[in-house]
Amino acid sequence: MSFDVVISGGRVLDGTGAPPYRADVAVEGGRIAAVGRLDGAQAGAVIDATGRFVAPGFVDCHAHGDAAVFDAGVQRAALRQGVTTFVLGQDGLSFAPGAAATVAYASRYFAAVNGPLPGSVPFDGPLTVGELLDGYDRAVALNTAYLLPHGTIRYDVMGPSPDRPAREDLAAMLRHVERGLSEGAAGLSSGLEYLPGRYATGEELAALCAPLGALPYVTHMRAYGARAGVGMAEVMEIAERSGAAVHVSHLHGPADVLLPLVEEALGKGVDLTFDTYPYLRGNTILAMVVLPDSVPGAETERALEMIASDELDGWWPSLEDTWPRLTVSHAPGLEWAEGLTMVAAAERAGVAPAEFCRRLLTETRLEAGVVSARPDEGPEGEQSVRRMLRHPSHTGGSDGIYVGGHPHPRGFGAFARFLGRHVRELADWTWEQAVVHLASHPARRFGLADRGLVRRGFAADVVVFDPAAVADRATYEAPRTLAAGVDDVLVSGVRVLAGGELTGATPGRALRP
Repeated sequence: MSFDVVISGGRVLDGTGAPPYRADVAVEGGRIAAVGRLDGAQAGAVIDATGRFVAPGFVDCHAHGDAAVFDAGVQRAALRQGVTTFVLGQDGLSFAPGAAATVAYASRYFAAVNGPLPGSVPFDGPLTVGELLDGYDRAVALNTAYLLPHGTIRYDVMGPSPDRPAREDLAAMLRHVERGLSEGAAGLSSGLEYLPGRYATGEELAALCAPLGALPYVTHMRAYGARAGVGMAEVMEIAERSGAAVHVSHLHGPADVLLPLVEEALGKGVDLTFDTYPYLRGNTILAMVVLPDSVPGAETERALEMIASDELDGWWPSLEDTWPRLTVSHAPGLEWAEGLTMVAAAERAGVAPAEFCRRLLTETRLEAGVVSARPDEGPEGEQSVRRMLRHPSHTGGSDGIYVGGHPHPRGFGAFARFLGRHVRELADWTWEQAVVHLASHPARRFGLADRGLVRRGFAADVVVFDPAAVADRATYEAPRTLAAGVDDVLVSGVRVLAGGELTGATPGRALRP
């Protein structure tokens, strides 16, 4: 027997939920050719996995790598956690499909989340889902899957309008969805706290979900935390109207509130999954956190006029309890503030926090980003995180944002933290359960039929990790620190990480369900 690669001597976590077992894994032509005792097998390369686990590559169900995935540093950060696939197009906003003006809007409005597309992807004209996927295919070390972003589609048809869509508008949006699915999209996403997605009704979203079939509607809900019942009611409405499977993004908050809502949806027959990341702070655009709904954030010039005027003078005092919870993550032109709390940055600038926030919004033209602490940060919040991730409908998502000088550490450590802290230290999962939550379950959710298992005939996305050493090392103070314990990774049968370093190979595929 002769193979391209043999991974020998490890214990296989195959993704079915079965306990680990001693086996060799052979790879040929980009696929798993054999799993078992392969004594005497010849191979072009042999990876000694003695003392390590061999598992299917992990699927990050919520990554903002739409542009950042082209960065070798981001690829390395993901692979060092065992992540071999990013699901992109999150929160209803990304680069396709749309005309040049739409691409420019999504790029500007979500600059602190997705960052700018590199020159290798066409940007100066209309961009289709197919063209964007072609730009990813074999250009990076990771696989990519892409969700159709509802906000981008709505903007392409209706601009920043808050109105309900006319019949012809809805028909035009539906054509975008149908074409995007035909070109390989893995579902439809919405961002109902962002613009223009916030203007959509459940009726509009249900109509756009109709063509999805088995693929999911993925939503950043309209409300979270103590108000998650509002968001989940709309999720159930959309599922019942459209028949779509639903996946709730970053379902964080008090478990006593959230878990009964999940069970209620499941009890009504809703095909529901959700993702979480193992941290108590978030990361998003500053404008979403601090501006009232009356400010049209999708219309930059009008928003800046309102911020500069006295129209919001009565609003800023209501944020006094918010300022200590915000840390500046992305501030182009004011980079000295990155990593400082809003309060500390304001002190350094010699002004009140509200005034510094206005300056930050104005000088970055709404591009600023922040890391935000949850009100329940502490032991109670940590218990909620643990209870949520133990639910069988849970899947792993980092919500990784790679933009700015001081991003949230989750993009650099979430999956390693799942393994090191929540399996080895806290025993929230067994090792075999972890691989279901992080690989096979998300692969099924997004229609990636030949990923997520170590099984003959499946694509050879394989991670080799040390259960005693795997750990996150990124912190809020040093957020870009790489994880430890994952040294060897294959994507589509090609070794992309060896000894913890990139090999330079770019076999990542744009995965089309």
